[in-house]
Amino acid sequence: MGTGLCVLAAPEIIAGAVLVVGVLVVGVAIKEALDAYALSGSRPAEEEVTLLAKPASRESSSNRKPQPEPAGQDWFSPTPPDSPEKERHPRCEPVPVPHLGGDAAHDRCADQFPPNRFPGKDVLVKGKRFDALQVGVRVLWEIKTDQFDTYSDFLQGQVVRQQVATMREERSIATECGYGFVVGVSTEAHKEALVEEEATLNIVVTGCKR
Repeated sequence: MGTGLCVLAAPEIIAGAVLVVGVLVVGVAIKEALDAYALSGSRPAEEEVTLLAKPASRESSSNRKPQPEPAGQDWFSPTPPDSPEKERHPRCEPVPVPHLGGDAAHDRCADQFPPNRFPGKDVLVKGKRFDALQVGVRVLWEIKTDQFDTYSDFLQGQVVRQQVATMREERSIATECGYGFVVGVSTEAHKEALVEEEATLNIVVTGCKR
């Protein structure tokens, strides 16, 4: 009964026009209400969008995880694959050294038969002397010119075992350094005796005479 209902006119209606029901309402209150409406409705749309966008931007930046910096290796291109031929140890390079001397027939066979890339020279590879390095290929040679056929059976056995032990060592060094390894002997009998002791050796008959 003591309460009245006030209906404010729209902004386009003359300010101050009011319908009073039950209780008289002071016109000043109506004007303040209209001013408040005008202020709330006069903010540009762009400003509202800006105000709404800023909190979202702050939130997204706070939730954004920092991107990890690339590791040092990411700045470089991948390492190219190894070449098919491995880099050889410097000691594997053939070093020509003078023949030991004292056996002209042996030295002549070593120079002429393979033939030797360094005539008049032995070849030092990884600290081991070889009688020759064959021309045009990576093959090291050990030359034997003993008069094997004239030895007694006992002496032949002793010589073969000693020579085979040395030849295995020479072949191992040659293989490690990427060379082939061949043994040259003067007679077929000498070759057969060596093959019987070590069948995996590569042995050829040179026919060289003493």
